Amino acid sequence: QVQLVESGGGLVQAGGSLRLSCAASGRTGSRYTMGWFRQAPGKEREFVAAITWSGGSTYYAESVKGRFTIDRDNAANTVHLQMNSLKPEDTAVYYCAARYGAFNYAKSLYNYWGQGTQVTVSS
Repeated sequence: QVQLVESGGGLVQAGGSLRLSCAASGRTGSRYTMGWFRQAPGKEREFVAAITWSGGSTYYAESVKGRFTIDRDNAANTVHLQMNSLKPEDTAVYYCAARYGAFNYAKSLYNYWGQGTQVTVSS
């Protein structure tokens, strides 16, 4: 089992920045791909970004490319999502997720999820 706890959400004006963190505990010795997903009110949960266990490969949704950056520190069992140039359409609950093995976009293939952190971007 892996437990994930997100932090760093909040209220920010359009154009601002936030840095989300995800702390992992439990069976963190396995090679997990870590991802961030988000869910806006009335919408399905969607993929935002992911990073492989080694950190050598990162993946982003088209809507956040060039604005968001994902990174991880395996020694500290943490993953971060740096979000710059935020837009009102980025408003959502952001979830950290872990998947054992290779990267995949599908949320159904992620085994562990955090409780989410709210990000609100005002115009």
